[in-house]
Amino acid sequence: MNDDTPDSAQELADVLQDVRRHLLWQEETAGRALLVDAKVAAELQQQRAAASSVRTMIARTKAPEPAAAPPPPRPPAESPTRDALHAAMKQPLGAPRPPAAATPPPAAPRPLAPEAPAPRAAPAAGMLLDVPQSAPRYNGALPGVVEGERPTLDQIRRELGDCRRCKLCTGRKNIVFGSGNPRAELVFVGEGPGENEDLQGVPFVGAAGDLLTKMIGAMGFTRNDVYIANVVKCRPPGNRNPEPDEIAACEPFLRSQLLALQPKVIVALGKFAAQTLLRDTTPITRMRGQWRQYEGIQLMPTFHPAYLLRNSAEKRKAWEDLQQVMKLFGKHPGSSA
Repeated sequence: MNDDTPDSAQELADVLQDVRRHLLWQEETAGRALLVDAKVAAELQQQRAAASSVRTMIARTKAPEPAAAPPPPRPPAESPTRDALHAAMKQPLGAPRPPAAATPPPAAPRPLAPEAPAPRAAPAAGMLLDVPQSAPRYNGALPGVVEGERPTLDQIRRELGDCRRCKLCTGRKNIVFGSGNPRAELVFVGEGPGENEDLQGVPFVGAAGDLLTKMIGAMGFTRNDVYIANVVKCRPPGNRNPEPDEIAACEPFLRSQLLALQPKVIVALGKFAAQTLLRDTTPITRMRGQWRQYEGIQLMPTFHPAYLLRNSAEKRKAWEDLQQVMKLFGKHPGSSA
């Protein structure tokens, strides 16, 4: 048999053509595999970058927690198997690939716990109700007065001036500073001006003032022998009780007056005068009639004349208190008020 015949040559050419086609198919298949492998690797890299970015964001917003053992390292993402690559190579180009495994969403950051408010301090026990717990005292800070020097009533009045130190100034007509003997050994201290005192600028000139004048006369004194002042120098609206802030603003001037006078005895008329000077909230009904001391000065608490006008039965007790003051001055009781 002759192999150089034309049919044999044609068959050989066909075989070579088939071999060439097979080689081209193998080359195309290998290219597809390389293309699929590159795309899968790029997607995996993007997933790792996104996960890292989310973890960084959570770490910035997450509330600080106690240190704990580090979590175990995550296993590396698995590369596609050979079978998966072959399956992908058999798919025509442009065909949709199965979706990759979804990355679990990051845990929501734990909300910050609201900071608990600090507990309020409890009020101090024994706080005075009617007068401030502490009030400034005269320290020589008046114009023209050296520290520690005894002031004069004129210096204190100039320092008081047209006082605007508390809200009582808005309704007053006159400041009621005080009146009487600037060298008096006996001083009467009341609560505050009433309507008549506000109009005249003089303490104790109304009905209560008339009764006080009789009480002073029964003790063997006149108003020109004694000095009369009040805790507050302006009339409270409607003759109400003076309030703690009003007492605190005015009390330094009363204390300065007592420092200037340096009397032998102070008679505190009513609870506001006694409680303010003594820093004692004992009711006047229990405090009256008992000698006390203010800055080394003998002090006798007793009822206010206005109270005696409303409670005539208490005049006897007030007269007993004043009789003790008279004995201290060596005076004998006259007729009661």
